[in-house]
Amino acid sequence: MIAVHQLSKKYNQTEVLNIESLDIPKGQSFGLVGNNGAGKTTLFSLLLDLIHPTTGHIKNNNIIVSESEDWKPHTSAFIDESFLIGYLTAEEYFYFIGELRGVTKTDVDALLTEFSSFFHEEILNQKKYLRDFSKGNQKKVGIIASFLGNPEVIILDEPFANLDPTTQIRLKAILKEQAAKRGITVLISSHDLMHVTEVCERIVVLEKGKIVNDTMTSESTLQELESYFGG
Repeated sequence: MIAVHQLSKKYNQTEVLNIESLDIPKGQSFGLVGNNGAGKTTLFSLLLDLIHPTTGHIKNNNIIVSESEDWKPHTSAFIDESFLIGYLTAEEYFYFIGELRGVTKTDVDALLTEFSSFFHEEILNQKKYLRDFSKGNQKKVGIIASFLGNPEVIILDEPFANLDPTTQIRLKAILKEQAAKRGITVLISSHDLMHVTEVCERIVVLEKGKIVNDTMTSESTLQELESYFGG
C-alpha cells in the first residue's frame, strides 16, 4: 500500500531523513517511534506531500504522492491542529470534511453517534468554535474526522498526546476496531511506547532519520523498546 524508495530530506545541507526502502502492506497497523528529531513527522509530512523530498519518492497505492493527487481520495490524516478550521464548530467541521469526501450529513451523524463515548459529551452541541477547544478535544475532532469517507489509509501523528487516560484507552480500542473492521492501513507515530505496541502489529524505530529497527509486535516488543530507549 505504501512504498518508500531511496527517500531523503535535507534542510540547508542537514539531512533529517534517509530511508532506503520501506514497504507497508494494505491493512497493516504500523507504528513509528523515535526520540524528538528522529524524523517521524518529516516522514509523515512527505507521505502527505506537505513537503517535497530531496531524493526518492513515496508511492501510495502505486501513486507517487509528489507527482499526482490521485492518492488523496483514499487517504486521510490528522497531524496537528493546523488540519482543523478554527472558526467552525465541531459539527460544521465534520459536515465540511464529509462534503469534501462525499459523505451525506445523515452518514456523518451516524458516524458521530458511533463515537459518542469517545467524545464524552465534550465535543458536540457545545456551541463554540474549534479554536476554543482544549488541545485534547481538538485532537478528538481531528482523529474522528479522519474516519469520514471510508479511507484506505489513515495517518496519525502523536494521537495519544494531550488525551486523558480514559480517552487514550478508548482511542486504542477504536483504532484496533476500525483497522480490523474496515481493513484500513493505519500509520501512527508516538512517543508512548506502551500505547503504540498495544495498537500496532509492526513497529519501526527511527534514529537521526534512519530506520534502526523494524519488527513485528510480540509480547517482548515493549520491553525491547524500553531497553533500547533506556540506553
